Amino acid sequence: MKTKITLLILLSLTFMNCKQTVMEKAKPQANTVKDKVPNLNNDWVREMALNKGIKWEANLETTFGVDAMGKLISETKTRSLEDYRNLGNALNNIKNDIVQECTMTGASHDNLHVFLYPLIQKIELLQKTTTTDEGATIKESINGHLKSYYTYFD
Repeated sequence: MKTKITLLILLSLTFMNCKQTVMEKAKPQANTVKDKVPNLNNDWVREMALNKGIKWEANLETTFGVDAMGKLISETKTRSLEDYRNLGNALNNIKNDIVQECTMTGASHDNLHVFLYPLIQKIELLQKTTTTDEGATIKESINGHLKSYYTYFD
């Protein structure tokens, strides 16, 4: 009887270890900077909507701010970690102006928040980037995000 119990315990432990090993091997590995940096996806696009097929009307301050961020992204030379972080700080200042000057209301305002929230997260990531590769990937993601503004807003 003791032999059977001992055998059952050993078999149980073996299966538990085997299952643990399989689960560890099944975990996907982060191979690219995009895999390692959270919040760079474009899942927010699924939440966006047009106004019965027409772009939302945005206030001028918001559009000017998005334009200014796009210009800053394209004109800023980013070679060092400090360059990427400084760019993040400059983008954050423009974002703060957009938020302070926003006069939009209703559904257009709601959709603007769907657009802005992930952008804010990306800017924060850029401000805290730890490598130039990561900074370049975040900068590219922010640039694409800003360009998509014109898909949804006039």
